[in-house]
Amino acid sequence: MSDERDSEGEYTFADVSVVMGTYNEREAIGTVLEDIDRVTDGQAEVVCVDSSSDGTPEVAREHGATVVEQEPQGYGVAVHEAITTPDRQVIVTTDCDDTYPMERLPDFLAAINKGYDVVSGDRLSRGAETMPRFNRLGNHAFAWLASALVGQRVHDTTTGMRAYRREVIEAIEWTENTGLSAELLLRPLLRGYRVAEIPIDYRERVGETTLDPLSGGAAIAKSIGKVALEEQLGREAAGERVRSEQAIE
Repeated sequence: MSDERDSEGEYTFADVSVVMGTYNEREAIGTVLEDIDRVTDGQAEVVCVDSSSDGTPEVAREHGATVVEQEPQGYGVAVHEAITTPDRQVIVTTDCDDTYPMERLPDFLAAINKGYDVVSGDRLSRGAETMPRFNRLGNHAFAWLASALVGQRVHDTTTGMRAYRREVIEAIEWTENTGLSAELLLRPLLRGYRVAEIPIDYRERVGETTLDPLSGGAAIAKSIGKVALEEQLGREAAGERVRSEQAIE
C-alpha cells in the first residue's frame, strides 16, 4: 500500500489514484491522460475500468494507465470497480471525455491535506454553460432536492470530479448504478464526514454521451431520495440501539 507523505506529513501525488469508467472514449481519453501525467509529474496512478469496443483501452494502456476490462453494466458498476481497485490513500474520480479540468488536481489534493474527507468539484456555480441546457436545469434540480433532504446546501450532486480519502470509500457500502455520483456525495455528507465543494470550470464534451437525460435523470432523482431515506433510517436505528443499551446499563 502506497503512503508517500512528504516531510510535513501531507499526501503527495504519489499517494493519488485517478480513476474513471470508460466507454468508447477513444477521441478524448489520450488528452485526459496526458493532462493527468503533466499536472502530477507522472506520479499519480491512473485506473480505467473499460467496456469499450472502439480501442479506448489500447489508448489508455499506451499512456500508462491500468485498465480493468468488464462487460457493459452501467456507469455505477464501472465507477464502483474503479474506486475500489486502487490501494493508494487518495482516490480522485473523473470522466474520460475531457470535460473536467485536470489542472485543478493540486487544489483537490490540497483540500484533502487540509483535513477534508471528500472534495467535490462544483460545476454549476460557475454556470456550466457548455452543458446542454436541459441537463444543466436537471442538475440544479438534483442539487436543490438533495439540499432539502440532507438539510444543508449542496451545489452539484452529479459531478464526476471528486477526491476521497481511501478510508471513506472502504467504510461505506455503495449500492447505486446510474445514481452513484450522487450517492458518492450524499452518504459521506449524511454520515458526518468533512466534505468541501470547490467551484470548477466545465468544458464542452468530446464525443457523444450515452446517457439518456430523461431515464437517467429519473434514476438519479430516485437514488437521491433512496440514499437520503436509508441514511436517515440508519441514524434512527443507531439512536434506538444506543438508547436501549443505556437503558440496560
